[in-house]
Amino acid sequence: MNSSSSHLNHSRIVWADVLRFIAMFMVIAVHCTDPFNISPAARLNPDYNFWGTIYGSVLRPCVPLFVMLTGMLLLPVKMETGPFYKKRLMRVVFPFLIWSVLYDMFPWFTGVIGCEPSVITRFFVYAGNSPSQAFSDSIHNVLMIPFNFTSMCTHMWYIYMLIGLYLFMPVFSAWIERATDKQKRLYLYMWGLTLFLPYVYEYVSKYILGSCPWNGRFDLFYYFAGFNGYLLLGHYLSKGNSWSILKTVLISASLFAVGYAVTYIGFGQKVADPKSTEEQIELFFLYCTPNVVLMTIAVFLLVQKIKITSTFWVNIFANLTKCGFGIYMVHYFLVGPSFMLVNALQIPIPVQIPAATGFTFGFAWIFTVIMYKLMPTKAKWIMG
Repeated sequence: MNSSSSHLNHSRIVWADVLRFIAMFMVIAVHCTDPFNISPAARLNPDYNFWGTIYGSVLRPCVPLFVMLTGMLLLPVKMETGPFYKKRLMRVVFPFLIWSVLYDMFPWFTGVIGCEPSVITRFFVYAGNSPSQAFSDSIHNVLMIPFNFTSMCTHMWYIYMLIGLYLFMPVFSAWIERATDKQKRLYLYMWGLTLFLPYVYEYVSKYILGSCPWNGRFDLFYYFAGFNGYLLLGHYLSKGNSWSILKTVLISASLFAVGYAVTYIGFGQKVADPKSTEEQIELFFLYCTPNVVLMTIAVFLLVQKIKITSTFWVNIFANLTKCGFGIYMVHYFLVGPSFMLVNALQIPIPVQIPAATGFTFGFAWIFTVIMYKLMPTKAKWIMG
């Protein structure tokens, strides 16, 4: 499967819009598994453990798909570095700062209006059992935004990573423009080796290939590791393949099945063990692991074969693409209320996660559309 070094033009690539929708829906669904996998009460319920593991495992390609789309659409970078940074970072940084402040000030606001601290945990499962409503603590969280996200907005980890990718892309792009397909494949092979390192650290040795207490994780393959591999993979696979639909389905299904089996079994064992640390529980859910890469490639290859000619659906997916960043910014406020609605409707446990995902996605999309309608020229600075 060959890629081209020529940059894709930015006319409507409908299957890319579909893929972005799938990734977006999966990201929200991942956060809707948190009440099943993270909350202490839920972890004691076998049904929650079972369904949280099933859904959580199948959703792991969500973030890698976004990164692959970024690499597919933006590599190689054709703009000068300064204008590229200005265009990409400005559209990310302002919404990121605005919404991070809103999330971090939410606990204080609940206290102002007389809510019990428990409402914060109902909104944000990572907030813990005794979240503070003090103004000083909320301000402290706001001041920490340049350094890291907080438990009120854990989904913002992605933005720190995305900004890092944008900063790296012009540098990476200079090599991509000159690299042959063979050289790109070599990089991907090296990156592929790094995907096994989390398991090596856990099951073989904490330090390996030159890493040690005074060298951290800067081991032999460190310089090929990380999400930049997904950037290159998206660029490399951007031209699709000449396989028939049947062959694509069979190969994609096989890749996904293998990746899912490893993810499901590994995560299930870790989450069932009360001695597991948070890092051990997350081990098989890590995005830069071979099992997740297999599932991600499977979805990417399959969606490339989708062809949509209906103007209605093309416009729907185009609008979702326009609203996507805003949906991501606001959706974490809606996960908790969506589960309150799910419980109020007495929806059975096996379908609570998809139901909560549907509610969260729908409400976030409607809110973002309304913001663009009310502030057509300013909404991009708030919603992205």
